[in-house]
Amino acid sequence: MFVINKMSTSSTITLSLFSNSRRLFSHKPSFSYNNKQQPFSFSASFPSFNIHRNGFCTSTAVASSETTIQTDDLSVSNLSQLRIKLPTNDSSHTLLRIRHTCAHVMAMAVQKLYPNAKVTIGPWIDNGFYYDFDMDPITDKDLKKIKKEMERIIGRNFPLVREEVTRDEAQRRIMAQNEPYKLEILNSIKEEPITIYHIGDEWWDLCAGPHVESTGTINRKALELESVAGAYWRGDVTKPMLQRIYGTAWENEEQLKAYLHFKEEAQRRDHRRLGQDLDLFSIQARGWEMGRKVAGHRGQEDAGGGLVFWHPKGAIVRHIIEDTWKKLHIERGYSLLYTPHVAKADLWKISGHLDFYKENMYDQMNIEDELYQLRPMNCPYHILVYKRKMHSYRDFPIRVAELGTVYRYELSGALHGLFRVRGFTQDDAHIFCLEDQIKDEIRGVLDLTEEILLQFGFHQYEVNLSTRPEKSVGGDDIWEKATSALKDALCDKGWGYEIDEGGGAFYGPKIDLKIEDALGRKWQCSTIQVDFNLPERFDITYVDSTSEKKRPIMIHRAVLGSLERFFGVLIEHYAGDFPLWLSPVQARVLPVTDTQLEYCHKVVEELKANGVRAEVCHGERLPKLIRNSEKQKIPLMAVVGPREVETQSVTVRSRFGGELGTMPVADFTSRINKAVLDRASF
Repeated sequence: MFVINKMSTSSTITLSLFSNSRRLFSHKPSFSYNNKQQPFSFSASFPSFNIHRNGFCTSTAVASSETTIQTDDLSVSNLSQLRIKLPTNDSSHTLLRIRHTCAHVMAMAVQKLYPNAKVTIGPWIDNGFYYDFDMDPITDKDLKKIKKEMERIIGRNFPLVREEVTRDEAQRRIMAQNEPYKLEILNSIKEEPITIYHIGDEWWDLCAGPHVESTGTINRKALELESVAGAYWRGDVTKPMLQRIYGTAWENEEQLKAYLHFKEEAQRRDHRRLGQDLDLFSIQARGWEMGRKVAGHRGQEDAGGGLVFWHPKGAIVRHIIEDTWKKLHIERGYSLLYTPHVAKADLWKISGHLDFYKENMYDQMNIEDELYQLRPMNCPYHILVYKRKMHSYRDFPIRVAELGTVYRYELSGALHGLFRVRGFTQDDAHIFCLEDQIKDEIRGVLDLTEEILLQFGFHQYEVNLSTRPEKSVGGDDIWEKATSALKDALCDKGWGYEIDEGGGAFYGPKIDLKIEDALGRKWQCSTIQVDFNLPERFDITYVDSTSEKKRPIMIHRAVLGSLERFFGVLIEHYAGDFPLWLSPVQARVLPVTDTQLEYCHKVVEELKANGVRAEVCHGERLPKLIRNSEKQKIPLMAVVGPREVETQSVTVRSRFGGELGTMPVADFTSRINKAVLDRASF
């Protein structure tokens, strides 16, 4: 069984502040109903803009989460940097205690302002804290008065006092206050004694700690309430919908300002907003999560949530991604496959998916008295292709790859743009090899992964090696050999890595690679997993040199993870400002007046005939045509007036290079093609 995490990020701690962040759009954040955390973990080097936008750079893999990106992109000039090192909950126990206490202070404030509110849970999270309440709905407008009450509580400098009580005493106090959720929490606590934390003599909560010594320890200027969201109790859609209030807290005001500046930049880059603004894709938005409805259009309401519609411009970028992926795989000795989207339910019984993954699969379909299932993964299909004939040890390694679309059930509240959807295309590949080939094959996958990611401007990675868990299949010898092969391949590659002891899949050890984007956020895309389980379940074999049947090793691997999620990361990495080679429209031809329109169409025809993605835009005054092209992030504009028609030329304007002068159309075309070939700017 092969599972790719659909969205995974981790925090880093170096933040860069910039005085200039133009050419980006802003919007309000949105949160999922049953997610316990915000859509991404806040991270690091804020926007250093050195995103190697044209590809072909060197890479760095690290074992720790601390990374720094330098600034050298020509698209942003005269940037003043202030590097602020932000602590994390792991690196600063003081920060963790501050955030945990803030959750309690907020709960106390809410119950003072809304006496009928029932408290549930209030943990610290990566960027701050939250607390869930059973109460009448509130909005972001209510946060101001809640924060004001919190500041009053902080100012009174109440001590935080820990008390140990018996279970019966805790139950008596909870029932006296009519807190049913706390009673349920108490019943779930197995340890004794029960601990309670008091804020002075004013308020208390079931809690294991830790907390600061007094509320006055909290810096009121380093505290902010961020948003209100809905959350089902215990994450169960059959249980009450609660009001979740998110907040953030830091050790000082400077850290808070740095975090908020980072958050603002992340919001400007949000792929859901840019997907609409640049007309790249659409998905039915849960409750119009982007806060915008197009008049007269139902969008994808009729299709259902979590299903991606690639618009022409987005489809062009996908086409380029797929072509790049296929070309490099063929060069590396992979055979490409196309397999069905459905199969008999029996196939998923053999693979174990119906036993271990059923809650993520769609209902079965009855077709001519046989049950069929939409595929949640591609692995069984690739095994069936392997089993079509007997293999000799001389055939190995066998490498097969597919851009295979899979379907997985997700609760509507968990859907999030392109990052969490119900139908997506994995860049899936499987390698069948001998035991003594594992190391070389893993090294080959690492090289291919690096080559592909560098093409798209990702050069900073975090690498983790996960070892055998307590429950697993396969003998000690093969686990040790496979794990050693993964370590040796990473060492040969020269990549640093961290070991996640016991974090492997039950069927084999694995390597996970997270890519770092322009904001320093880390997204898990690439994974390499050795599998001892499926070869056994499907009884796949080969004939060895002594004519005996043996079982091959199977390696699962993905580089991009899924095309949808990778596209979302790519949009946010470049803020929608794709490099010339990847831009859906590379050149837009703009007439000064409609008198030049006929010549403009001829220019576009010539550009298209030479492989350049170009279009004509007219009907407005030239300054507005240029502004619109800038907003649409078109890399090149070719302005045509009477002089250009007469000389059969164009006057070129670059988004990042300004006015580039007048040149013949043939020169314009050849320069574009050379820049694309070299992955360079025009």
